[in-house]
Amino acid sequence: MKFISNSKEETQSIAKQIAAGLKAGDVVAISGELGAGKTAFVRGVADFFGFGGDVTSPTFTLVNEYGGADMMLYHFDAYRLENANADELDWLDDYLFGEGICLIEWAEYISPVLPENTVYIDISKLRENGDDYREITVREQKKEIIC
Repeated sequence: MKFISNSKEETQSIAKQIAAGLKAGDVVAISGELGAGKTAFVRGVADFFGFGGDVTSPTFTLVNEYGGADMMLYHFDAYRLENANADELDWLDDYLFGEGICLIEWAEYISPVLPENTVYIDISKLRENGDDYREITVREQKKEIIC
């Protein structure tokens, strides 16, 4: 599924549409270059679930927790975890297999530990259309388990 956004507000609106299909235990992996709109996307999801506070990227804290009226959200920024191995990320299990929704920016850096039914959001800048245009692609990818 693909969406086109031409503003932060439109990205947040698209995120709200996608959030309507999310439920407790879901993991959303959000990828895109610096400034693509990953945090704006998370703001839209947080707004949908009734979180009325500030949503900022947890670059240095790694995770921000948002208690909404309807759902607990865990907002990760995995940028600083780029070369971590699976053993170093075992602390994520409580979040990834918990009852809230995990929203992970720079999720490609921790892809080996993401659950099988992770929802993937790719945000790409469409520079040929102008500075504010984005293509938001949603896909669900089931990982193959190799024994």
